[in-house]
Amino acid sequence: GGAERFTRIALTQSRMNPQLLQCDPKSFLAALMQSSQLGLEPGMLGQSYLIPYGKEVQFQIGYKGLIELARRSGQIQSITAHAVHENDEFEFQYGLEENLIHVPKIKGDRGEVYCYYAYATLKDGGHAFVVMSKADVDRIRDEYSKAASSKYSPWNTEYDAMAKKTVIKQLMKYLPVSVELLRGLSQDETVKKDIKEDMSEVPADDYFVEANWEVKEEAAE
Repeated sequence: GGAERFTRIALTQSRMNPQLLQCDPKSFLAALMQSSQLGLEPGMLGQSYLIPYGKEVQFQIGYKGLIELARRSGQIQSITAHAVHENDEFEFQYGLEENLIHVPKIKGDRGEVYCYYAYATLKDGGHAFVVMSKADVDRIRDEYSKAASSKYSPWNTEYDAMAKKTVIKQLMKYLPVSVELLRGLSQDETVKKDIKEDMSEVPADDYFVEANWEVKEEAAE
C-alpha cells in the first residue's frame, strides 16, 4: 500500500544519505510528502531529490521528474533536453523562421559542452524550444539554487541532468501548462515545516525559500 511504499522510500533515502537523519524530522517528512503527492520517487531515477541543507531537508524536482510532470499535464506531447558540445554541428534561430539543428559528432572527440537546449512538441502540433549557454545555466544555479552549495546537491553529482532540468524549466514559461503543473513547479527547491493533505498549500520556510522559479528576462541593454 501507499504507507508501506512511503516507509520504504524514507528508509532507503536515509540509508543512502544518513545526513538526512541529522536534519529536522519535520522537514524530512514534509519533503517526502511533497515528492509523494507529486507522484515522484526520490533517488536513483532522478525524479526527485531530498537534500540535506544545513539542518533542513530541501525538496527538489529532478530532470526526469520535470519531464514526467510535463507529460502528465495533458497539452505536451513530448519534451526533451540535450547538451551541445564544441565539435557538434549546431545552429538555431528564433523569430518568424524558427529553426534548430543539432548533429552530434559521433566520431572522435565531441569537445566541451558549451550550451544546452530543450524543445517540446505540443498535442496540437505546435512546438517550442529554448537554448541556453552553459554560463547562463551556471548563473541560474548560483542565483536561484541555495542548496547547490550542499555537497549532497545533484548539481555536484549530476550536473548534466540539472542543467537539462534548468533549460526545460525555462522552456515551460512558453508552453501551455496546467495549474496543477505550476503548483508542482512552485514546490521545487523548497523547505517546508508543516504537513497538510495538500502539501502545495503549505508555505515554504521563508528563510530557505528560493526565488520565484521564473527567471527575470534580462533588461534591455
